[in-house]
Amino acid sequence: MRDWRPTATLAALGRRAELLMAVRQFFAARGVMEVETPLLASAPVTDPNIDAIAATDPLSGDHPLYLQTSPEFAMKRLLAAGSGPIYQLCKAFRRGERGGRHNPEFSMLEWYRPDMPLPALMDEVVALINTLIGERPRRDVSYRQAFVEHAGLDPFTASVDALRDCAAGHLELNFDSDDRDMWLQLLMSTVVEAAFDPEELTLVYDFPASQAALAKVENGRDGLALARRFEAFSGGLELANGYDELRDASELLRRIRRDHEQRKTAGQELPPIDRYLLGAMGAGLPPAELANPMQLSAALLNEGKSQSQAHAGRTDIVFRCTL
Repeated sequence: MRDWRPTATLAALGRRAELLMAVRQFFAARGVMEVETPLLASAPVTDPNIDAIAATDPLSGDHPLYLQTSPEFAMKRLLAAGSGPIYQLCKAFRRGERGGRHNPEFSMLEWYRPDMPLPALMDEVVALINTLIGERPRRDVSYRQAFVEHAGLDPFTASVDALRDCAAGHLELNFDSDDRDMWLQLLMSTVVEAAFDPEELTLVYDFPASQAALAKVENGRDGLALARRFEAFSGGLELANGYDELRDASELLRRIRRDHEQRKTAGQELPPIDRYLLGAMGAGLPPAELANPMQLSAALLNEGKSQSQAHAGRTDIVFRCTL
């Protein structure tokens, strides 16, 4: 007989409840309104790295609905309607994600801060993390600097062969690829991140434009196109990421089509385009920053236990933020 008992201890559930209470108090003190949007959507994200879980439409059955991978699109419609700063604690779902740090169903905090500069959002992310897990030394480092220090190469100028050779020097590889971003992401997750001081809170900024997702892209001082986004790391984990959000509807459509091309090449499904989001952006999305602190509960709030040990079922807590 299968063990029916919850995988989390009552102490872990109590700590999780304290976490959620602290999050709500944090935003209440800053005048950020809590909202709730639908879990089912007519169109999911198109990012090739994220696959949504489809559900049968109970009204017609002809067109699937999708369990949200994040509340991003619905919250952007609220921003376009004039909501002001908002946050949401909700369930999110992603197909194919299961392991010690990931599950197909998880809890997410996502918040948006209209008219807040990206450096100020970075400060707010740090303030929230420190509130939840205690203060720790902070270090800000550019994506380029992090690679030079810990991988010994410039991620913006290194050839694909150089990236492959660097990976082969640190890892046992049984595959090959000409995808530059794949090698960069592999090196970032296995070499660069692993070298960060686990006792520090490290914020990495100025990512390559090819990794912008839905962030703005601007030229840096040396003319390189940089994504206006950051990620925060501590204790061997990515705790948060944040974006200076893209507001150009035509550019969004271009990126969606690029995602579709990548998905088609990889043999992935081509999800429908969210026309409501395009309409909201066309109507005028205010300058906004998104923040998304991630993976705090299992590894930091529960002394490195797995996600299933941190919650009553196989779920985790993911946080996210935007400007």
